[in-house]
Amino acid sequence: MTPLETYLRRRIAIEGPLTLADFMGDALGHPELGYYITRDPFGRAGDFTTAPEISQMFGELIGLWCAEVWAQMGSPGKVHLVEFGPGRGTLMADLLRAAKRMPGFLDAVRLHLVETSPILRQTQARALERAPMAPAWHSDIATLPDDAPLLIVANEFFDALPIRQVQKTREGWRERLVAVDPSKDELALTIAPGPGPIAALIDPALAARTKVGRVVELAPLAWRIAGDMGARLSTQGGAALAIDYGYEGPATGDTLQAVKAHKPCPIFETPGEADLTAHVDFTALGRAASSGGCRVSPVVTQGDFLRALGIEVRTQSLVKAAPGATGRQIAMARDRLIGADGMGTLFKVLGLAANDLPPLPGLDPA
Repeated sequence: MTPLETYLRRRIAIEGPLTLADFMGDALGHPELGYYITRDPFGRAGDFTTAPEISQMFGELIGLWCAEVWAQMGSPGKVHLVEFGPGRGTLMADLLRAAKRMPGFLDAVRLHLVETSPILRQTQARALERAPMAPAWHSDIATLPDDAPLLIVANEFFDALPIRQVQKTREGWRERLVAVDPSKDELALTIAPGPGPIAALIDPALAARTKVGRVVELAPLAWRIAGDMGARLSTQGGAALAIDYGYEGPATGDTLQAVKAHKPCPIFETPGEADLTAHVDFTALGRAASSGGCRVSPVVTQGDFLRALGIEVRTQSLVKAAPGATGRQIAMARDRLIGADGMGTLFKVLGLAANDLPPLPGLDPA
């Protein structure tokens, strides 16, 4: 039994069954025992690998995107460049290196990283020790400054935010909760005995057609953050990218998953020692952002987005400079990022922008 499971059992004994959001919040973010608080989970030695760790091209292309959007804003003398969940700082390091090609951009940038993990903050500081500006760290979007436009990047951020699940039963909608199964003495899912207010968040059209037994996932925290992003972009100006695996909803299905050592594992097997994520409903995320007042671009696949930004040309340039085995590895990394059997179609990209901005590169129709 992990230390976090011991804590969860005590909490359940006192409070009763927990929502999945409570379970995920503790499993990932408990201030002493949470998964992201106690380790660096990225790369081969960790539990999963993200796009910036696969290839430098990912961060480079996003850096050029940010610089181009800054130019579309009229090249303001000050812009807040923000990354939500910066991981090891790899994406931001590659972003800044590529973006220096745009004259004046780095001089305007004030760098902000939204990160709660002390361990990852240290890793990010090392990755960015040669950056042209020092980052400021934040634990919440609320502390970001409001005196200049924003450029926000959120790569594999929203999938790790706590979700709640409701299930259609013959008696109506009931929330799925986390309890201790007395027959097996282990954490398990159970169904709330009666209705709860969370069901009011289900899309009405989806609720009407959902069959008994099906599950709907709701992401109130992700939607709140998206709404805050939309409100800030509307008032401060700027744009944002949300890149993650997910779908265009509304839809039913249980997508909550745990990963440890790059392999799936049961979500209750080693809480606090495995990553937990759920697929992002990009339609709901965009709707929440739009409610804040910003413009929302059509959702595109990561493959189409990176192709539009020039990943094929960048691959050719890198392969030409490093032929042989290294060149083949570069081409394989490109295929992982954009291929249908890699991240190319499963991962989606959502763009948000202030209403006065021109079409966003790679996202909005020209």
